[in-house]
Amino acid sequence: MPETPLHVVLYQPQIPQNTGNIGRLCAVTGAVLHLIHPLGFKIEDRHLKRSGMDYWYELDVVEHASWEAFLAHPRSPKRLWLFTTKAKKTYWEVAFEPGDGLVFGNEGAGAPDFLHTHIAEHRITLPQFNPKLRSLNLSTAVGIAVYEALRQFNL
Repeated sequence: MPETPLHVVLYQPQIPQNTGNIGRLCAVTGAVLHLIHPLGFKIEDRHLKRSGMDYWYELDVVEHASWEAFLAHPRSPKRLWLFTTKAKKTYWEVAFEPGDGLVFGNEGAGAPDFLHTHIAEHRITLPQFNPKLRSLNLSTAVGIAVYEALRQFNL
């Protein structure tokens, strides 16, 4: 079986429309979507289905009961990159590799402290040019990150 080029990891996402949009992105790009529970919605949520449309059926999605279950799963990524507003290193300074996992915290609280500790050496950020604003929308951030990684793979 060929190696999965990219994994998108959502830690306890809260908004079904964001997850639906990200699922659609993953389906189109061939990335695996990992959802770390608990989720702030049900997978059957009509908003999730509407955002992901019929692409959801083409999506390679893996649900995990916890972070520990994700790490132990045989399809977990080889290397993890945590996207956070708390990092100094930008995603432009990273050489992504096939099999990498792009990790994103949830819309309300971001990534918990233990993720910052666990992925301390691989914390990166999307530059923000207006310091008065908190961050990008989750699905926008994931889209930027996925396409940069794929660009680097020359796909």
